[in-house]
Amino acid sequence: MISINIFFRHFISILLLLCFAGYKSHSQNVANNKQRPKIVNIINFIRLLEPRDAQITEDVLYQTVEKQVQIMQQYHLPGTFLLQYDALMDSRYQQLLKSLPPSFEIGAWWEIPQPLVEKAGLKWRGRYPWDWHADVGFSTGYTPQEREQLADVYMQDFKKIFGYYPKSVGSWFIDAHTLNYLYEKYKIVASTNCKDQLGTDGYTLWGGYWNQAYYPSKLNAYMPAQTEKNQTPVPIFRMLGSDPVRQYDDKGNGTNGQGVVTLEPVYKYGGGDSAWVHWYFKEFVEGQSMEYAYVQAGQENSFTWNAMSKGFEIQMPLIARLRDEQKVKVETLAASGEWFRKKYAVTPATSVTVNNDLDGSDKKTVWFNSRFYRFNLLWENNSLRFRDIHIFNENFPSVYTKNKATSNECAFFTLPFVDGYRWSSAEQPAALRFRMISNGKAIPIEGGTPTINDAIPGKLRIEWPLTSVNGTLVMDVDEKQMQIKVEGSKTVDWFLDLSAGDTTSLPFTKIAPHVITCRFEGMDYQVKASKGNFLNPGGDAVMRIKPEKNTVVLNF
Repeated sequence: MISINIFFRHFISILLLLCFAGYKSHSQNVANNKQRPKIVNIINFIRLLEPRDAQITEDVLYQTVEKQVQIMQQYHLPGTFLLQYDALMDSRYQQLLKSLPPSFEIGAWWEIPQPLVEKAGLKWRGRYPWDWHADVGFSTGYTPQEREQLADVYMQDFKKIFGYYPKSVGSWFIDAHTLNYLYEKYKIVASTNCKDQLGTDGYTLWGGYWNQAYYPSKLNAYMPAQTEKNQTPVPIFRMLGSDPVRQYDDKGNGTNGQGVVTLEPVYKYGGGDSAWVHWYFKEFVEGQSMEYAYVQAGQENSFTWNAMSKGFEIQMPLIARLRDEQKVKVETLAASGEWFRKKYAVTPATSVTVNNDLDGSDKKTVWFNSRFYRFNLLWENNSLRFRDIHIFNENFPSVYTKNKATSNECAFFTLPFVDGYRWSSAEQPAALRFRMISNGKAIPIEGGTPTINDAIPGKLRIEWPLTSVNGTLVMDVDEKQMQIKVEGSKTVDWFLDLSAGDTTSLPFTKIAPHVITCRFEGMDYQVKASKGNFLNPGGDAVMRIKPEKNTVVLNF
C-alpha cells in the first residue's frame, strides 16, 4: 500500500504543476496581448441639440453625458469625449469635462453646426442650427478654403477653453483636405470614421479597410494609401463595432439602407443585448487578428440615456473585467493613434475572425484587410464563399477632396472585385463560390470546420477540411496576394464561380486568361492571376477562376 505521506506528496506535486501551468498559460496570454493587443476605445461624442426629435432637449442630452461619465468612473475606465462645436461652447460641458481626471481625453467631433459656420464668416444653409445633411452638416459641404476657416475657428476656441489643441478629431466621414490640414497645422494624431454602410442616414461608405485602422490616401480619406509618400500619417479607426457576420448583407427591417448590428448600446439586436455583447467580446478576445484587434465602444448622446442605458450598463463592467484580466487594453483614441504611429510606417495587415457564431448558427467568418485589398470569407451550411473583395488604390480620388457635396447624401467607395451586397438581387445573392465538377455538373464543394492561423507575422493561413472529396483547401494570404490550393487530393476538378443578381453594376471590362480589367467610378484597375486562369463560362456564372496545377494565386 502507498502511505498517506507519499500520496500527499504526489498530490501536492501535481497541484503545484497544474498551478504553474495555469500561471504559465496566463503569462503567455498576457505577453501575447502586449504583442498583439486587443484595444478598446470608449468614445462618446457630444451634440448640443437634436432637432430630429422635440422630446430630446438640451437638458436630456447633457444628462446623458453625465451618466456616461458616472459609469465610466465607477469602473475606472478611461475614455474619449468628442465635442461638436456648439457643445464645445456650452459652459455646462466645459465645466463637466474639465473636472475629469487625466485618464479621459477631450477631442473634436467634426460635424458642422450653425455657430461654427457663422463665426467662420460663412453663410448657414441648414434647416436647423445643426443639420445632418452631407452638404451642410459635414466638411464635405464646404470648399477647401472654407474647411480651413472652420478648422481654425474650432481649434482656436478649443485651445482657449482647454489650453491645448485636441489630438483626436472624429466624424462619420471626413474629407482628405480637412484631415491633412488638421494634421499639418494642428498635429492631430488620430481620427475615426463610420463603419461600412450603404445609405444609412444618407451616408454611404463602402469597401474600405473594414476594421482596426488605416493611413488614408491624401486624395481620399476613405481609401487606404499604399505608400508613405501619398498617405496622411493620421490613423483612421473604424467605429461602432460591426457584427462581422451580420453587418454586411443583412437587409434589416427598415427602409434606411442596411440593418444595423453593431456594438452601439442603443441597438437591442446588438450592443443592447447581453448574449450578443458577451459573444462579441469572446470572439474579439479569442479571434485571430494578426497584428492587433480594435473596437470602439460608447455612444453619441443624441440617442439619450433612456435608450442606451441597458446596453451601456452591460458593456462597461464587462470591458472593465476583461481589462482586469489583462485580456483587453482600454485607452483613449489619442493613445491608440500615438501607438499606431510609433509601430507602423504604413498600414499593416489585420483580420477580424468569428470562429463560433451565436447560438443556433453554424456561420464562421474572417475579414482580412491590408493596404492593398480586403476580403471576407463566410462559412455556412458546410459551404464556403467570398462575400467581398475590394481593391485599394491611393490614386483613386474622392470627389469631396476638392469639390463640395451637392446633395444631402454622400458616397465613399473603393474598387470592387466581389461585392456580395451591391451586386445581389432577391433571387440571386452575389458571391465568389468554391465549386467542383461531379458527373459533368458544377456543384458546391462541402467541408467541415475551418481553422484560421495567424502565427506567422503578416500572414494568414486558412485550412478547410473537405468532405465532398478527400483533401484540404488551404489559403495562404499576405498583404499583396492570396494563394489557394487543395492538398491531399489530385482528382478534384475545383474552381471559383462568381454569381451576381445585378449584372448591370459589374466593373469587368475585359476577362483575359491571366488578368481581369475593371472600371469603376472612372478608375481603371486590374486583378492578375500569376497562377490560374480567368474565364467567362456563361450560365449563372459571370466569371470563373480555374486553378493551374491545382493552385490559384491572385495578386492585388
